[in-house]
Amino acid sequence: MPGVESPAQQISCVYSENVLITSLGYFAELFEDSCMSAIDCTKNDSWMRWVLYAAGAYNMVWGAVAIIVPLWMFGAAGMELPRYPEFWQCIGMIVGVYGIGYIIAASDPIRHWPIVFVGFLGKVLGPIGFAEALWSERLPLVFGLNIVTNDLIWWVPFSLILLAAWKNRGRSEP
Repeated sequence: MPGVESPAQQISCVYSENVLITSLGYFAELFEDSCMSAIDCTKNDSWMRWVLYAAGAYNMVWGAVAIIVPLWMFGAAGMELPRYPEFWQCIGMIVGVYGIGYIIAASDPIRHWPIVFVGFLGKVLGPIGFAEALWSERLPLVFGLNIVTNDLIWWVPFSLILLAAWKNRGRSEP
């Protein structure tokens, strides 16, 4: 694996990938059992809308905090304050813009699946970057609380929305 130096790191990366794939497979089977057809999965999409509104509101609040008080999170984590807080403010702006996208997607989660997909990619890639920074001791574990609330808690609902969109592909609305 590129960028992975020791056998222990390689084993850790492979294990993490297997856990993620197994978890997503488990939830996909659970979803499959609860939805007999794509129409059943999308008929009651209020939970999808609720999830996307919640994700949108969360991202906009988190982004606003990162923009308005960019050093707060570092101080709360007991970390050295960054020399250029403007980079953190830029991340806050990006996260806030994702929030606007999620609120737009909430109007029709199946139709706006590409917004959910882009958000899901960020929610998978963010923890991978954090794991590498944690492994190389550039970030402390406590900073990972951001990963839990910004990324991990959204994996299952975003995956299920994307699965419903996949099952509904090629079908026109009645």
